[in-house]
Amino acid sequence: MPDVRIERREHKGQPLWLVSLGKRSLSFHEELAARTFAAQLHQRFSWLRQQLHGESSEEHS
Repeated sequence: MPDVRIERREHKGQPLWLVSLGKRSLSFHEELAARTFAAQLHQRFSWLRQQLHGESSEEHS
């Protein structure tokens, strides 16, 4: 699974924060909103990875 990324860009002279996961991205005008969303997304994908890893371990038992 791809990692969650956050980057700062300029749009019409204003900062714009992009949160990306693979080919998908979402933009925010506020840095705090972007960082909060990125942290939640990262946490959910970490949980999903653990769930998928747990299921594959159970299948091999």
